[in-house]
Amino acid sequence: MSQNLRVAAIILRRTNYGEADRILTVLTREQGILSVIARGARKEKSRLAGGIELFAICDLALVKSDKNTGEMWTLTGAKMNTFFAQIMTDYDKLQFGYEAIKQVAKAAEQINAPEFYDLLRETFAALNDANITLKITESWFYLQFAGLLGNELNLATDQNGMKLVEEARYDFDAREQIFIFRETGRYDSRTIKLLRVLLSNRPTVTANVANVEDLLDDCLWIAKSAAKV
Repeated sequence: MSQNLRVAAIILRRTNYGEADRILTVLTREQGILSVIARGARKEKSRLAGGIELFAICDLALVKSDKNTGEMWTLTGAKMNTFFAQIMTDYDKLQFGYEAIKQVAKAAEQINAPEFYDLLRETFAALNDANITLKITESWFYLQFAGLLGNELNLATDQNGMKLVEEARYDFDAREQIFIFRETGRYDSRTIKLLRVLLSNRPTVTANVANVEDLLDDCLWIAKSAAKV
């Protein structure tokens, strides 16, 4: 007897193995991270190679013998569902795509949460969209990532538990992860409002908010500090 599995997956890593095989680390929504061997995937006429690309949603057919007590699945079929091809045309977006994969892969090995798959899929879609600037995607990613790690940014109250208000100014304590009320603080309500939009919506929504370019560097710094990267 053997186990069979059909699943949508994101390829996190591909490692050459032997003369023609590849070892894959893939992320799925239902099963989390899986280890998969793709036999013969590096051969010129392999029917598997085209279905296991990076920056794609791949439909995989997997099998594992009941006699196999390890965690390795064998790939028997692969088809590209969605390929985010435009990421490959922008060097900066491509490099952040690799960084997002690295961060999610590391976290998903420790925390089994379906939201990691959703986060990476949505990140790819945003990077693939020419209308969404990289800083918006980065800021959104790190805010969502921080939440999945249990470090969701507090955008409601300051260090004294007082509500963040529009007419006030604040600094941000990266160590304590809290806004601090100060009359000459760096951040005003515009930055906090943009962080709230980023935290609560997809990147496409933020991309439609006008006149926020001057706020994105600060938002990105705060988001990365929340994610502790």
